[in-house]
Amino acid sequence: MTTNTEFTIEEQMRGLIEQLDAYIETYHGGSVEFVSYQDQQVKIRLGKACTDCPLKTSTVKGWIEGTFKQFFPDEVKSVVAV
Repeated sequence: MTTNTEFTIEEQMRGLIEQLDAYIETYHGGSVEFVSYQDQQVKIRLGKACTDCPLKTSTVKGWIEGTFKQFFPDEVKSVVAV
């Protein structure tokens, strides 16, 4: 994916999180929000049904981190929940 130069990388990442949040809320009753981006690491916060879900590690490392690496391969090395 070519990044959009009209928006900063962080703004683009926030937009991606908004899309992921809409999906998670609709289909799983959970939420995800963008916290920060620094040193190639994205920090997110899970909420609602995701807070105590036994699959939250898989959601963060498998799905959310994988999606970020797909759209931002040179900018993101990891995604962590805080």
